[in-house]
Amino acid sequence: AWQARKARLKERIKLIADKLMRIAAERLLRPAPVLEPEEHEWQQFAARFPYSETDDQLSAIEDVSEDLAAGRPMDRLVVGDVGFGKTEVAMRAAFIAASQGMQVAVVAPTTLLARQHYRSFVERFRGTAITVRPLSRFVSAKEAAATRSGLSEGQVDIVVGTHAVLAKGIRFKNLGLLIIDEEQHFGVAHKERLKELRSDIHVLTLTATPIPRTLQLSLTGVRDLSVIGTPPVDRLAIRTYVSEFDSVTIREALLREKYRGGQSFFVVPRLTDLPEVEHWLKENMPELSSIVAHGQLAAGDLDQRMNAFYDGSHDVLLATTIVESGLDIPTANTMVIWRADMFGLAQLYQIRGRVGRSKARAYCYLTTKPRQPLTPQAMRRLKFLGSIDGLGAGFNLASQDMDLRGAGNLLGEEQSGHIKEVGFELYQQMLEETIAKLKSGEIEGTPEDEWAPQLNLGVPVTIPESYIPDLDVRLGLYRRLAELTTKVELEGFAAELIDRFGPLPREVNTLLLVIRIKAMAKRANISKLDAGPKGITVQFHLDKFPNPAGLVEYLADERGTAKVTDNKVVLKREFTSDAERIKGAFAVARDLAAKVKAGKAKAQA
Repeated sequence: AWQARKARLKERIKLIADKLMRIAAERLLRPAPVLEPEEHEWQQFAARFPYSETDDQLSAIEDVSEDLAAGRPMDRLVVGDVGFGKTEVAMRAAFIAASQGMQVAVVAPTTLLARQHYRSFVERFRGTAITVRPLSRFVSAKEAAATRSGLSEGQVDIVVGTHAVLAKGIRFKNLGLLIIDEEQHFGVAHKERLKELRSDIHVLTLTATPIPRTLQLSLTGVRDLSVIGTPPVDRLAIRTYVSEFDSVTIREALLREKYRGGQSFFVVPRLTDLPEVEHWLKENMPELSSIVAHGQLAAGDLDQRMNAFYDGSHDVLLATTIVESGLDIPTANTMVIWRADMFGLAQLYQIRGRVGRSKARAYCYLTTKPRQPLTPQAMRRLKFLGSIDGLGAGFNLASQDMDLRGAGNLLGEEQSGHIKEVGFELYQQMLEETIAKLKSGEIEGTPEDEWAPQLNLGVPVTIPESYIPDLDVRLGLYRRLAELTTKVELEGFAAELIDRFGPLPREVNTLLLVIRIKAMAKRANISKLDAGPKGITVQFHLDKFPNPAGLVEYLADERGTAKVTDNKVVLKREFTSDAERIKGAFAVARDLAAKVKAGKAKAQA
């Protein structure tokens, strides 16, 4: 089954991997500006960070600084939990680029997050000679036009905005760094547009929960990865409760937040749910003042409402998923999610991350419709989210998401799917091969040794569950076995198995023999070897045997029991048991491999 699956996927993988590896290999070989800050200015800027950096944050900053100074385009993904300090990593990178005369574009998925980033950047860069400008629908037409002309003339150093920054009409004088925040919210089309922009510029991507496709790119080494897993000092985990919607519990939760001087979020999945929840709040909680926010409000109105909530004028913000992206309101520490079963896993995790951003304990209530059965997927999502109440779980969650949905087509439109079933190792190997080919100038043509012999011996070749019960350990051993070729390596592997798990069962002995036959078949240029009760058929790779004279000798030695039909060698044999059949296949592969070796020795002599 594995052979068939591999054969089915090999061509598709080859096409995708080849293009993907070429992109990555070209990026490694293409020069980019070397960006290194003035030591004194850099120390000054770093000292103005109002918090203590965590160890992971410092190592991410160091990774980014090294990438910018390496002289080739950076493509780094920083995965850090909500509120773990990814923005500061971005600001340090922006400072390095802008202080060296390069322009920086910061792209966020929503107008609210873009506005918040703009404010943070302005605050952080105050007192330096670096100009920061916004660009989104919150910006007036006159201001936007001034920013656009400032970018083309080089007067604007850092632009912070939404997709508007990617518009065709935007011209940069000297773009050196692109920072993408909350990458999972951008569609494939936007990412393709970013690719056009970034042939030789540095790219920094920030996310708390990368989509499977992005995580896959990082795990395969096509992108560099930094994980910020340590929480800021004094940060407490968010208490998460999953239950049916209960008026008494929710009323108590919202009132408790008000009386401890905080604010709350009430999030609904759809616009149409807002009136119903608004009515419930007015009727059940007259002592609380609430305000509604959603993406269809006019820019000015939305801005006004968010500012009012930010300033503490209201107790509850009733909103759609517009609050999902990176909003930072430290006083808001209780969240109620209405119909939580209608949200995706990463989405719920992101929304929950809007609370618990200060030293206060935060609470999140994931509620579902009373007496309504949930789908199995929704159950799994809510159960998983309820179980991860530790800090820094975004990366684990993204890995879980990849297990649930598969890894996607790395170049095409699908962002989840099952390319993962052939394994990361294959990608890694192809990347190294393509880089080697590009460096040596031999780009066209495929390496000769990429094929593998196919053996059909009709015997069970497996590591039985009764011998090694742990699936992960078994898979690890299979992976190691695939790389062994010589008799010495296989004997060492067998000795290790006996030492760790006890005497070898018959199936494992057979498996080790089959691996040896496969290695000899490869040396003999055999692409397919079938063994049945009445004999063996052998087919050569590309229908060629490297030593034709040796093959004629071999056929003559068989004294009439071997013949060539349809480019296959057919050998008559009588096998009464599996053991005999394996022995026979072993002898054929060994003898043909010896003929190839003899032919090579003769040619060299």
